[in-house]
Amino acid sequence: AALLPRPARGLTDRLYCGRRVCYEVLGVSRQASKGEIARAYRQLARQYHPDRNRGEPAGGEGSGAQAAHEKFLLIAAAYETLKDEETRKDYDYMLDHPEEYYRHYYHYYSRRLAPKVDVTIVILVTVCAISVFQFFSWWSSYNEAINYLASVPKYRIQATEIARQQGLLNKTKEKGKNRRSKEEIREEEEEIIKDIIKNKIDIKGGYQKPKIYDILLFQILLAPFYWCKYVAWYCWWIYCFTIKGQEYGVEEKLYIIRRYMKMSQSQFDSLEDHQKETFLERQLWIRENYEVYKREQEEELKKKMAIDPRWKRYRRWMKNEGPGRLTFIDD
Repeated sequence: AALLPRPARGLTDRLYCGRRVCYEVLGVSRQASKGEIARAYRQLARQYHPDRNRGEPAGGEGSGAQAAHEKFLLIAAAYETLKDEETRKDYDYMLDHPEEYYRHYYHYYSRRLAPKVDVTIVILVTVCAISVFQFFSWWSSYNEAINYLASVPKYRIQATEIARQQGLLNKTKEKGKNRRSKEEIREEEEEIIKDIIKNKIDIKGGYQKPKIYDILLFQILLAPFYWCKYVAWYCWWIYCFTIKGQEYGVEEKLYIIRRYMKMSQSQFDSLEDHQKETFLERQLWIRENYEVYKREQEEELKKKMAIDPRWKRYRRWMKNEGPGRLTFIDD
């Protein structure tokens, strides 16, 4: 009698087995093992399975197909509660502490609504999908840039001249059995010109040739390496230029200028070489010189905007018919 489960107060209809104690439903004690719980469930499930009680008429309490179906659902709920160690632990805690009503609700629904798939797998699949989309998107942008450059007469003429010097265009015009149509020859010449442009022109910025190490997956995997590399580089910078007082080199000067301009590495690399030479000539790595250069650029931009007819029309529209202005139109 001491091993039988004691009556529990605080049971609700929407948690676990409702008003019934799950141990009592299966006819086992709270100290029962997993094997005992499974055997009790199999015996009761065979007894109250709806297929075995389908033809029984509904009589008193506990008889009939409907009653057997409800009993089977209760047995299944009890087994689902007690077969899992974590869920059983929460249920035993509820039996011992029925007054903690909201805690029991939280644990019950958090386990029921928790995703069945491991979150790590979901994150990994998401990162891989984003990485694949990134890579193919960058390849598409790169191919668009190559197609555009192949249509620009300046680059097309140069690529065609290089192809003639290397004898690549002469190979496309073959005679005899290997003779091809004009359309096939034109397509092959177009591919040759595009290949030369790819090899001769270094595209920078958003349309540069994609690298597999730039996608999100490799960035996450290599993040510890990049962090350690940055810490080592920062310590080297402090030691060389702060402690020892060495003069900046060209790369260091350009790095400081890029930080002042708040540009990413790809944006700064997309600038022309003569612009970088101008930065170095004006010594923009010195803060005072950069502030003067910044004010000059702002004044020049204001002058261009004042001369630009599009900006004149915009200012006129903002003055006469801009947002927030109520007018009556006379018919």
